[in-house]
Amino acid sequence: MSAEGSLTLDRGLALLQAVADADGDTATISELAAAIGASRAAVYRLLVPLAARGLVWRDGSKVRLGIGVLRLAGQVVPQLREAARPVLRELAEKCGATAHLSIAEGDLVEPVVTVEPSWTDFHVSYRVGARHPIGVGAAGKALTLRRGSRGWATVTGEPQRGTSGIAAPVRGVPGLRASVGVIALGSLDSETVGPRVVEAAAAVAEALRGS
Repeated sequence: MSAEGSLTLDRGLALLQAVADADGDTATISELAAAIGASRAAVYRLLVPLAARGLVWRDGSKVRLGIGVLRLAGQVVPQLREAARPVLRELAEKCGATAHLSIAEGDLVEPVVTVEPSWTDFHVSYRVGARHPIGVGAAGKALTLRRGSRGWATVTGEPQRGTSGIAAPVRGVPGLRASVGVIALGSLDSETVGPRVVEAAAAVAEALRGS
């Protein structure tokens, strides 16, 4: 590969990393240009092949990761499950609620691993692969939380009537838009459960970085 081609590849990867570092938020062309030390025109050029392969999605001047990243990461899902399951088991037992790790694909979110508590008489069965819009349910709404805001999202009656959920984003894992949460019949004490979910999300992030 020529030196020019190597530089282009390096900048393209840096751009993809900058989009991923937006933590699920859309990044602007200006922000990306500043992040990789390139001009806006250069960023536009680099986005063309990335968008063509579905690695990024662009709406005007706003950019976020595309579903092509998840296709590349398809082989990683088993590793996600292995890393998250022990953390989710502890969370489910502590909260007496079904714990889950959910990931976003475009505008949809789906659980990739769920763990049910062993000691409750009743609990929610949250099916792996069940998809719903990011704006519905705690799992998706957690992905919209900005840094500096309260660390978890709380909902009632979503995505299923009669349930409540609390979820927190998994931060610090480049390229991954994911959340950890619990869903239960009836209500959840957010002041007690919320910090536990945030702690579990951080533990999952640490496990994934070390896997």
